[in-house]
Amino acid sequence: MTTTAPRATVPVGLVLGGVVSQQFGAAVAALVFPLAGPLGVVTLRLTISAAVMVAVCRPRLRGHRPADWAVIGAFGVALAAMNMMFYQAVARIPLGAAVTLEVLGPLALSVVAARRASSWLWAALALAGVALLGRGGLGGLDLVGAGFALGAGAMWAVYILCSARTGSRFPKADGLALAMAVSAVISLPFGASTALLHPVALGLGAAVALLSSALPYSLELLSLRTLRQSTFAVLMSLSPAVAAVAGHLVLGQRLGPLDVAAVALVVVAGVGAVRSAGGPVV
Repeated sequence: MTTTAPRATVPVGLVLGGVVSQQFGAAVAALVFPLAGPLGVVTLRLTISAAVMVAVCRPRLRGHRPADWAVIGAFGVALAAMNMMFYQAVARIPLGAAVTLEVLGPLALSVVAARRASSWLWAALALAGVALLGRGGLGGLDLVGAGFALGAGAMWAVYILCSARTGSRFPKADGLALAMAVSAVISLPFGASTALLHPVALGLGAAVALLSSALPYSLELLSLRTLRQSTFAVLMSLSPAVAAVAGHLVLGQRLGPLDVAAVALVVVAGVGAVRSAGGPVV
């Protein structure tokens, strides 16, 4: 007991650090919207992240089958669409609400994969949290923004499926690096503009790329070497709560009683669904 606890603490800390980094990176991204727009920030983030990952991983381009490249293409499309829709959501609704709605995608995937009656109870609990968001929580929701957040959640579920297939076909993080490059190319027609060359936009864009992509992805890869996937999923379910705190501290988005209740319901539903699907997580 005394020897395994410290070992378990390290990967858990890595995941939590990645969650905090990613959500505070999203809050910083919102600060760049007035300069470059949501799609411009996506282009900055994906382009810088892809350049860093390709330079570090140096993925091999030869020797792959057409089916392998099809997976990379789908992965890149899912990654680009997820980011573009998420940032469009954050431009319209509070960060905590956006992540709360977005996390419904992976939650739905977990419920379907579990094929257990108890999983549907957790889904109902999550829907109760979403219902609170529609009753004035988090300052009221713009329907277009909520739609973008739900779309980002659907792409997050596709991202998870593509990530698993990519990991089985490409060594280390090569597949992720290639998919990031594809997503960066896809984002260019939507977000490229001279505004991206503004020194402040470039500086903050680099910070967003580091906080939202390079750092959390690296921490997740390190943690998954020793941490069970079920435990990892439970920790990732805390994202809406962390996002709400980041939105409050960085963007001044106030948290009321309904806000806290809605986020808490979705977080509890996420943890419960993962436990139901994967068994013990401790």
